[in-house]
Order: sequence, then structure tokens, then C-alpha cells
Amino acid sequence: MKHSKTNPNDVVPFVQKFAFGAGNLANQLFPAALGAFMYYLVVAYGMSPAKAGVLSMIPRILDAITDPIMGYISDNTRSKWGRRKPYILIGGFITGIAFIMMWQLNPEDSSTFHFWYILILSFVFYIGYTIFATPLIGLGYEMTPDYNERTRLMASSQFIGQIAWMIAPWIWWVIAQPNIFPTQTEGVRVVSIIAGVVSIVLAIMPAFFCKEINQSNITGQSKLSLKDLAASLKDLAKGMKEIIYNKPFLRVCGATFLVFNGFQIIAQFSLFIIVYYMFNGSYGDAGVWPAWYNTMAAAATMFLVIPIITKMATKWGKKNAFIISTLISVVGYAMKWWGFNPETPWLMFIQVPFISFGIGGLFTLMMSMTADLCDLDELRNGMPRKEGTFGAVYWWMVKIGSALALGLSGLILSAVGWDQNEATQTLDTLTKLRLADVIVPIITALMAVVIMWKYDITEERACEIRNTLEERRGKL
Repeated sequence: MKHSKTNPNDVVPFVQKFAFGAGNLANQLFPAALGAFMYYLVVAYGMSPAKAGVLSMIPRILDAITDPIMGYISDNTRSKWGRRKPYILIGGFITGIAFIMMWQLNPEDSSTFHFWYILILSFVFYIGYTIFATPLIGLGYEMTPDYNERTRLMASSQFIGQIAWMIAPWIWWVIAQPNIFPTQTEGVRVVSIIAGVVSIVLAIMPAFFCKEINQSNITGQSKLSLKDLAASLKDLAKGMKEIIYNKPFLRVCGATFLVFNGFQIIAQFSLFIIVYYMFNGSYGDAGVWPAWYNTMAAAATMFLVIPIITKMATKWGKKNAFIISTLISVVGYAMKWWGFNPETPWLMFIQVPFISFGIGGLFTLMMSMTADLCDLDELRNGMPRKEGTFGAVYWWMVKIGSALALGLSGLILSAVGWDQNEATQTLDTLTKLRLADVIVPIITALMAVVIMWKYDITEERACEIRNTLEERRGKL
């Protein structure tokens, strides 16, 4: 395979990589923390798993609908502060404040009140999240035009972002400690404030330290005003159609949908299996095992998977790196059947590095590929560039799938016979849950490999596209 040397001018400086990574950490900390708090909505506030699943699903559908609109707005914004950074700043504040307010729950209120209270604030949270996250993703796609530097940028971003998944399990553990909080409900309220403030600080860093592309060579932008609303909606529909007809992008979206949401469906199951299968429903006996399990998964992703994936992508290409990493994760998911062993708890860590190749490689590679596909879109359809819209459509698909996955997760728990009012669960229920925990992600991962098999944007092709674009409109 032919490899090109990265031009020094295309290398993203360390400060900018770190700031973009901090934004990605906030981008991942919000959903990671949200998962921990949703767990306590079931065990501390007594909400049924199915109801909690619906509560997770509905706002994310709204979030997915607003993403393409925000992507279009970001792509067509002209200001002295840039197309992305003003929205990142404003959205970061809205999201963090809404997150804090969402979890100031009174345990004496009814489950129905909790449902509607969280649902309403979730709409505010996800609107702010869209304002923040969609321009952030678009910013990442345009920070460098180099094929391999894009992978390194996304790898460093995912490396920092994994800290969220190292922290999230300890959120669960800290809230459960009676020597720290007298009740789990008080722990939820206090920890949500800490998580929200930290997330705001991280979220706004790209707005101050990252550099946007030169806007002077960007042409064809639409006017953003109520007067031009009809024309804007027409342009949005046209851009969405062009993106949807981008077959390599559809492959990237389809594979991401399958791998990520296969993982999302069973994400909470490990916690339930560790506590209820391995330790017979005793949180005291389970201790820090669940927290360490998830922390080790994030650590394996940071220090093992991301560096290996980055080298694989540079040497063998992004598609091949994705296929190999996904197949390694299939081995890890199969190992869970034997790894979760009540007699030998430490065996659960054997499968962790293998599983981590799935999610760890996914977003590093797919976001780098999407940046390449933004170039392909400009080659085919001309200006304006659509990094924001591409990011919005990509995450629209992820979020729609995530909403369905969270809903399916609750339905699977109900289908296997899970009873949230019981301190222990039957062996039949736990066996069915363990089967779902293994089978679901294996099937989705193998389907993703099939979809990506004919992806055809190689390093050589990406370089040809870039050179053609720069001859046409100059460097950005």
C-alpha cells in the first residue's frame, strides 16, 4: 500500500489536539454519566426498567431530529468567531446546566412525577447537547486535510474521551457508598452537580483553543434568516440527499449503527450480571468489581487499543483496521460466557482487551473516514463544504440507534423476566440475560464487517481527491 508523508503544515498542534480531546471528553462524559444516573433511577427511585428505557429513548429521538438542522446552521454560519466555536461555547453551558437540574430529584415524589420531570428537562439537555456536539464534530473533520493526521487527531481525541468511561463506573460506586452519602438519592443530586460543572469546563475548551479553517475560500453558503427559511430548508434537503447518496458514507453509518448499538443494547447487562449472577444480588459483596470492570475496559481502550488501531490504519488502511478490530471484539464477546464466573471473579478481566477493540476502534476510524468523505462530497457536489451536516447525519444515525438500543435494553430485561422489586433473580432469568449479553453484539459486529467489506476510499484515493480539490479552490 502506498503511503504519503504528512506535511508539517497539516499537523494539528498539541494544544489544539488536547482542547479538541477535552471537548470530546465532555461529549462522552455526558452520556457516560447519564447511563450511571439512569441505573439509579431504577434501583434508587424504583422506576421500572421498561419505563426507564422509554424515558431514555424519547428525548434522543428529538435530539436526532435536531442534529441535521444544527449541522446545516453550523455549515452556513459566517462570523468573526468562526462557524463552529460560538455554538460549542453556548451549547456546552446549556447542556451542563440542564444535566445538573435534571437530577435534583426528590425521592418522596412519585415515579410518574420523576418520569415527566426528567422527560421535560431531557428535551432542554438534548437541545443544548446538539448545539454543542454537532459543531464540535464538524470542527474535528476540518482541523486537518491529511489522511493519516485525521486518524491521529481522532485517536488522540478518543484517547482523552475514554477518561469519561473510566470515571463513569466510579460514579455508580461513589453514589452507592453509605459512608459518603447517607442515601443513594442524595448521592445522585450531589454527584450530578460535580459532573455537570466539570463537563461545562471541558466542553468550552475547543471554543477557546482550537483553530477553524480559513473561511475565505468557502463559497455557496446559504443565508440564515427567517426570511430565507424556505430556501434554507430546501438547501438542507438537497444537502441531505447528496449525503445519503454517498455510498461509502452509508457503509460507515451502517457499520457504526450495528457495532455501537449492539454494544449499547447490552451495556448495562454487565453490571446486572456481576451483581446478581456473580454475587447473588449483594451490592456489598460485589463491591468495586463492576467499577473496575468498566474502568479496565476504558483503560484497555486508551493504552492498548487506540495506539494499535492507529498503527494498523496507517499501515493497512482504515477499512482493514476496522474489520480486524471488529473481529477481535467478536472473540471477546464470546469469552464473556466463561469470563463471568462466580467462582473466579477476576476472570472477567480476560475478555476486556478483546471487547475493547470493537468500540475503541470504531469511532477513531469512522470519524477519520467521515472526514475523508467530506472531501469526496465536495469533489462531487461542490461548495459549501458540509462537515457539520455530515457529522449531524452520522450522529443522527447513532442517536436514533442508541434510542432504539436503550428501549430494547429495557424490553430485553423485562422479556427475560427481570423483577426490579426482588433482591435476587432466578437462574433462568440470569441465564437468558447472559445469552443476550453474548449473542446480540456478536451478530451486530459480524453484520458490520459484511457492510464494510467493499468500502473503497483508500489512502491513495483520498490523496487524489485532496489534490484535485486544492487545485480547484486552493487550500483552506
